[in-house]
Amino acid sequence: MSLAPSLPRLRTPFLHSPLKHSASLYAKPARAQRSPLSYPRIRAVDLDQNTVVAISVGLVSVALGIGIPVFYESQIDSAAKRENTQPCFPCDGSGAQRCRLCMGTGTVTVELGADEKEVSRCINCDGAGSLTCTTCQGSGIQPRYLDRREFKDDD
Repeated sequence: MSLAPSLPRLRTPFLHSPLKHSASLYAKPARAQRSPLSYPRIRAVDLDQNTVVAISVGLVSVALGIGIPVFYESQIDSAAKRENTQPCFPCDGSGAQRCRLCMGTGTVTVELGADEKEVSRCINCDGAGSLTCTTCQGSGIQPRYLDRREFKDDD
């Protein structure tokens, strides 16, 4: 008598061995080969709703992770091909802005006290009363969004 118990046949819900059909259903039973129906087949896996949602979210995330950068690249390329003729908003297309320190007069008045006033030339605009527009750099054309930013390579 053997002490080791006999191993039961491996049963799993994922493998399915179809019923063997009688030889009268098939025209070629003479070959010694196994018919494709006798091989184990994999059954469909039962998935709960949470697993389906997780897989769907993963697929959508991958699609968006690829699709959004491709979309932006195509928009950047098409925007670069179009001519930019929009006038600059802060300077109204003139390329110059009024000095904020002297309010465009070119001089700064300082009250010293006892009704004394000192008038001096503006140090911000050097007496000109206007400064080059910092948005369009004096061109008068509104730059596109990414053109307004300076990207420095700090390597």
